[in-house]
Amino acid sequence: MLWLKTLHIVFVVSLFGVLFYVPRIFVNLAQVKDTQSMEYQRLLGMAERLYRFGHILAIPALGFGVSLWALYGIGSGQTWFYAKMVVVVLIFGYHHACGLLLGKFKNRKNQRSEKWFRWFNEVPVLLLFVAVALVVMKPQF
Repeated sequence: MLWLKTLHIVFVVSLFGVLFYVPRIFVNLAQVKDTQSMEYQRLLGMAERLYRFGHILAIPALGFGVSLWALYGIGSGQTWFYAKMVVVVLIFGYHHACGLLLGKFKNRKNQRSEKWFRWFNEVPVLLLFVAVALVVMKPQF
């Protein structure tokens, strides 16, 4: 059981590394005015590879999390768990949103400013904070 927890935490932390860095690359892409430049192509390639790597990390993170849920089970009075599941859905939604934004950069159709991407880049910090707080404190609603 402790190995499952360890693996789940390692893959979740690694996934968050992707969720922190891909939007930061978007900030840099939004700053490049010439979408034909080598700099733009290099940043785009970095974002694409890292985003794909996020998929590879997300699968075991989710798998180990489901395994823990199946082994521990959740009974009545565990409303913190359901709140955490909402946060997990938001995390995967954020990852998907990164993919949509990446597609706009690939098609040179990004209309958002670097400032917008700086704010967008803060979302995973909040999601991580809420998820960890729910798991550690296990509040009852």
